[in-house]
Amino acid sequence: GAAFVTDAATGPKASLRIDRLLWMLRLAPSRSAAQAIVAAGHIRRNGERVTRIAQPVCAGDVLTVPVGKAIRVIALDSLPARRGPAVEAQSHYRDLANHTQEKPIA
Repeated sequence: GAAFVTDAATGPKASLRIDRLLWMLRLAPSRSAAQAIVAAGHIRRNGERVTRIAQPVCAGDVLTVPVGKAIRVIALDSLPARRGPAVEAQSHYRDLANHTQEKPIA
């Protein structure tokens, strides 16, 4: 389930561990793969490098995540309750960078 993080400005907010979130949003194939990505320092939360596997993440955070050969920048709109189908996972975030943009032909 979700944990809570206390923010001085807004009070308690629901949060999830970043490794669990990456797995639930289908940005990592397994929790151990998500933990390896975080431990290697490849994830950014609100512009800051994340190296703690248990780093809490809240709705409203912006994550920079490597997925394959692309870098995805996503805004987390809500926290998932489970690892559901891809369509359900994608409903919890917005992609801020168009990672599928084709290179212009010269």
